[in-house]
Amino acid sequence: MHTHSHSHSDSKGHSHEGAGGDHHDHAGHRHGHGHEGHSHGAGASERRIGLAALLTGGFMIAELAGGLISGSLALIADAGHMLTDSAGLALAWLGFRLARRPADKHRSYGYDRFGVLVAFGNGLALFAIAAWIVFEAAHRLRDPGTVLGGVMLWVALAGLAVNVLAFWLLHGGDRTNLNMRAAALHVIGDLLGSVAALAAALVILTTGWTPIDPILSVLVAVLILGSAWRIVRDSAHILLEGTPPGLDVHKIGEDLKASVPSVLDVHHVHAWSISQERPVITLHARIDQSLAPEKVAAAIKKHLKTHYGVGHATVELEFEHCSEATVPTAERGGPLSHG
Repeated sequence: MHTHSHSHSDSKGHSHEGAGGDHHDHAGHRHGHGHEGHSHGAGASERRIGLAALLTGGFMIAELAGGLISGSLALIADAGHMLTDSAGLALAWLGFRLARRPADKHRSYGYDRFGVLVAFGNGLALFAIAAWIVFEAAHRLRDPGTVLGGVMLWVALAGLAVNVLAFWLLHGGDRTNLNMRAAALHVIGDLLGSVAALAAALVILTTGWTPIDPILSVLVAVLILGSAWRIVRDSAHILLEGTPPGLDVHKIGEDLKASVPSVLDVHHVHAWSISQERPVITLHARIDQSLAPEKVAAAIKKHLKTHYGVGHATVELEFEHCSEATVPTAERGGPLSHG
């Protein structure tokens, strides 16, 4: 014998029991809307990322022209990076727009994953940009060309100003959002590219040593690769339904047994994320009959919310044997199932 308790907490029309906001019944579940603050924060981030996209996209054309006129690889590389960045920032802006769309019958979790997909794509684009910079730098070192340091200097100064402004815009947004982090790292890469171009221009103007241009370009490429790896790693972990940071599915079961009255055993614990801000847990809990099942379910969900920051939990309550005890291991979820 078992009973099933299901609750939600997110900005797509779901809420967990005990959350603030109004509640109503719909399709057998209780829903609420208590995340107005999150929506306002996402709106501010969306505006900031949109302005940053316009800034980088507009200046990219000027920087490319300056790079071609001056013959500077550092400027051309930074312009190529800014092209990718402006497209990435535009996609990130679109990601925020789509994330506001409500859940529907085809996407019951809504569109939050789109932002994670954009971050993953941006990270891969950064790898490609860094590889091109290194390839072109190697060619320039073998066959150095003329670089007009004066033109390079003024274009680099203008680029630095634009990138500082774009970074300031993004720095004021939601720093925990993976999409915003990817966008900010793109702009940081651009900012470093402008600094490298500025330094290269100063060296060329004072000493005439043109190899400094491709050498500093490679340094920027290495910094870009570090940023790209972190973004691809974090976004891929979410896309692969990895366990959210700070959650141990084995320890959670023991913690609930020790902390929630009437809970005798916890098993089949699974944790993943819809997006970085929306961790999800499902579990089975065997309980005695000293408390009403709905009170035990509410206590479990409150504990998960308070101690682990999980506002979306699906809890299946059991009184005797696990309802999935005879289901083959592969169907139960393989090695993550335990108990």
